[in-house]
Amino acid sequence: MTERYAMTVHRLPVRRLSREEFCRRSGVHPDLLGRFVALGLVQAVRAGDELRFPPGQLPVVARIERLRRGLGLNYAAIGLVCELLDRIQELEGRLRERSS
Repeated sequence: MTERYAMTVHRLPVRRLSREEFCRRSGVHPDLLGRFVALGLVQAVRAGDELRFPPGQLPVVARIERLRRGLGLNYAAIGLVCELLDRIQELEGRLRERSS
């Protein structure tokens, strides 16, 4: 017989990175990061007069840079490719759930 245990999940506040720290970690110039935000490729939160970035956006920037370097796409096209890749991942996840 299988016992079930109730699990309580506490979400810790996400520490957001300053623009400078995000740029240092991602290796992206601040002007280019601003362009990514303006194009909707990277999510940021306004905190007073500055933008703050969730650490989870670091892999997003890495993917953008891989697509730009590897395929030579412009940033508008990269946005479309990222949306399609995310959708494919979502659909594959649903298929795995159905098959298990």
